Amino acid sequence: MLVLSRKKGESIVIQDHIEVTVLAVEGDTVKIGINAPRHVDIFRQEVYLSIKESNVESAAPAPQTLNALLDRLKQK
Repeated sequence: MLVLSRKKGESIVIQDHIEVTVLAVEGDTVKIGINAPRHVDIFRQEVYLSIKESNVESAAPAPQTLNALLDRLKQK
């Protein structure tokens, strides 16, 4: 993990297309702004993990579907 120190108003640039700017620091909270192309998805980590979990669940066949498929394969 790369660790950088930035002050309010300072930025970092990622691969010429993404700029992350420190907007405010209030106690333990840092407010950041992210300027990125529209095709780049940006999520808070907890939202990203929830989306990822939902995608895995929706892509997995239901157990009864798997059992029915196995039964059909055994019959052949």
